[in-house]
Formats: sequence, C-alpha cells, structure tokens
Amino acid sequence: MKHIKLVYTTFLACFLAINLPAQAQLKIGDIFKKATGSAGSTTGSPSTLEIASGIKQALEIGTSRGADLLSAKDGFMGNMAVKILFPPEAQKVEKTLRSIGMGKLADNVILSLNRAAEDAAKEAKPIFVSAIKQMTITDATNILLGKQDAATNYFKRVTTAQLMEKFKPVINTSLAKVGATKYWGDATGQYNKLPLVKPLNTDLSDYVAQKAIDGMFIQVAQEELKIRDQLGARSTPLLQKVFGYADKNK
Repeated sequence: MKHIKLVYTTFLACFLAINLPAQAQLKIGDIFKKATGSAGSTTGSPSTLEIASGIKQALEIGTSRGADLLSAKDGFMGNMAVKILFPPEAQKVEKTLRSIGMGKLADNVILSLNRAAEDAAKEAKPIFVSAIKQMTITDATNILLGKQDAATNYFKRVTTAQLMEKFKPVINTSLAKVGATKYWGDATGQYNKLPLVKPLNTDLSDYVAQKAIDGMFIQVAQEELKIRDQLGARSTPLLQKVFGYADKNK
C-alpha cells in the first residue's frame, strides 16, 4: 500500500509539474520531495519530475534564444544556414536579372524576403511556450533519451500548423512594409517580358512563411545541440543533472 501511494504521488506531482506555472511547480516539488524522501540533489539519477522540469527548462531556454536571434535585424539575412534566397523555380529569374545589369533589384528582393521572415520570427515564442506546457512526461523522457534532434522533431510535430497560421498574416504585412511585394513584382515583371520565357507565378507569402518556419527549426536544433553537447550551455544545476544522466544512458 505504501508503494502504491508513492507511485500515485509521484505521478500526480509530475503531471502538475507539466501543467502548472513555475511558481506553483516549486510548491509541487516540495510535496514530491516529502513523498519520496528525496532532497533533489544534483547527483545520482534524476527523478521523473526532474526529467520533466529539466527538459521544459532546456526547451524554454533554447526556443527563446532561437526566436530572439532570428527576430533581430539580420537574424535571417546574416545567417547563411537560414538565409532566404529566390525560390528554386525563380532562381533563373535572379540569374537573368543579374546578367542584364539588374543585380540591385535581385538584391532588394532577397533583403526584403529576409526582413519579412525576421518580423515573423517574433511570433514564435508564445507558440513554443504553449507546446512546452502541453508536453507529457513521456514526451519529455523521449526527448531526453532520444536522438540529437528529438526536441526539434517534437516541435515540428506540434507547432508547424500554428506557426504557419501565425506567420502568414505577419509575412503578408511585412512583405508589403519592406517592399518585397513591389520588388518581387518588378523582378518577375521584368523577367516575364523577356522573349521565350515561361511566365513565373510564385505565391511569395507561402514561400517566405515556410522558409521562415524552416529557419526557426534549424535554429532550435542548433540550440538543442548546444545543451546536449556543451557542458557550458547547461546553465543550471537541474540541466547539468538531467543531461548528465542522459549522457550516461546513451
């Protein structure tokens, strides 16, 4: 009976840790310690509660940092891993424009696409925070002991649709604000006037929104890798304990 009570208390504490704000989690953590007789030391194997809390903490740090980096000026434009270029089907447009002395117009298109993505990246934080709050204990454990990109794949699964929904209107507004719509219209207009070319019709907002989302996941993956591989990136005792445990169990 005592064992059953302990298991139930452990499960309840972990469930509440996933779904309550940080301040409330501290109180639940105290209850958990009393129930299990654990002082929550930074050595030994982490409890289920610590794994869940550690993963949440790591993901909050990583996604927040990633969103901040990409939403800053040149967050996309200055990062070759995520920089948005002409759509694949329009690269012939860029090449043609540059060959006829209109390289500046092509440059303006690329700059404006990336500025629009930087605007949209500001909308990512609350979506990631919501996904973290909804994370189950199983999700957290699978992420901890999973592959190097397990957290990133989790976010792809649960946030892609929401990100597209949030990004599209921001992208549309930003494309007009930074002149991308005009530059794109000028570029494709000039290209479509050329003899013997197939007219180009690309949905620019869909393309930029998808590339912005792809860029977010690339950045989140980089932040995830830092916490997994770099001891210095584990900035709290909890992260050190949880990910140290993961290191030993891979």
